[in-house]
Amino acid sequence: MESSGEMVALPVLLESNYRACTIPYRFPSDNPKKPTPTELSWINLFSNSIHSFRKRAESDDTVPDAPARAEKFAQRYAEILEDLKRDPESHGGPPDCIHLCQLREQVLREVGFRDIFKKVKDEENVKALSLFQEVVSLNDAIEDEAKRAENLIRGIFAGNIFDLGSAQSNSSLLEKKFLGLLLLQRPRVISGDDHLQPGFNKIFLNRIIGMYFINYRRSSFTSLAELFAKDGMSFQASCQNLVPRPWVIDDLDKFISKWGRKSWKKVVIFVDNSGADIILGILPFARELLRRGVQVILAANDLPSINDITYTELIEIMAKLKDENGKLLGVDTSNLFIANSGNDLPVIDLSRISQELAYLASDVDLVILEGMGRGLETNLYAQFKCDSMKIAMVKHQEVAEFLGGRLYDCVIKYNEFQN
Repeated sequence: MESSGEMVALPVLLESNYRACTIPYRFPSDNPKKPTPTELSWINLFSNSIHSFRKRAESDDTVPDAPARAEKFAQRYAEILEDLKRDPESHGGPPDCIHLCQLREQVLREVGFRDIFKKVKDEENVKALSLFQEVVSLNDAIEDEAKRAENLIRGIFAGNIFDLGSAQSNSSLLEKKFLGLLLLQRPRVISGDDHLQPGFNKIFLNRIIGMYFINYRRSSFTSLAELFAKDGMSFQASCQNLVPRPWVIDDLDKFISKWGRKSWKKVVIFVDNSGADIILGILPFARELLRRGVQVILAANDLPSINDITYTELIEIMAKLKDENGKLLGVDTSNLFIANSGNDLPVIDLSRISQELAYLASDVDLVILEGMGRGLETNLYAQFKCDSMKIAMVKHQEVAEFLGGRLYDCVIKYNEFQN
């Protein structure tokens, strides 16, 4: 069911200085009638995504006259973005990442589209479900608790590699995925094989490049997860092939230290993408928390937005993963709750969540915001009346520059609440 009723603040959010958007697009001293360089940069980023959103919408066979409606979306959203360049206060501005996402979703829904990523989300979920047991078994085989915790965290990052949404800001989804893989093998965005990570096989690099060109020229969509399986590279291997530490924000050791003390009783996780992200990244992590006696709330979107998992979709996935006794590969799930966050965007304002989620999360002692939209572009500096962790991979150059890091860098920001 869709969330209804008045939206409220997350009870454990420190609201006094809360600002949802992380990157300031403008300052009070800026001319309200003139776009700032940051506003223009982000407006252009959203503008560059229009073509890929239109192509995705054109193929939505659930919508009559999809190509015509897709063209209408593209024209209308482009007009809005051009208006914002001329007058930042138009269309309810000035713009920020939440507002730009809201306008895009609004136009898509106005012309008749509800979920243009539905087909590819379902395909990615099926593929990830087939790998779930193997990923969990590999985690369970790690006896050292600290090493298992680190592997679970790396699994969240690895799941985020297979994100479809961020690539929609670029000219080619497949191209960005493969280039992203190559960047993961480099300590810096530089050229020359001499700078590849030690032990990285240049033959494998050439094979990946060859796979990229073959698939790109065929203009066929083949998921990166599928290509990994065909080439013998497992999801587990991708966990170990992240950019080298230290990451741009790297509180992994601090988080693992707290993990070892088994101190949390109830955790809320604001989840991100469908497919490998939720199934191979978040769910093994949540299962481990359940195994440790922690109550876990998974907060998912109310309505579809790009390839983010929705509340109803997550319920369906859990039903497929649980056995006849309601267990998740041997772990009791009576302390697992799936909640409708009330959100309908790939970013989130924690001062506006559903009453249902607010009630469930009123006594959590750890808040986790996963994914670039919820944990970096919004809420990176959000403070709480409990412990918090923001975890995501950096997949926009603009975010990388703001953080002073690298494209495809990792962020794990852990804050322990001090009374």
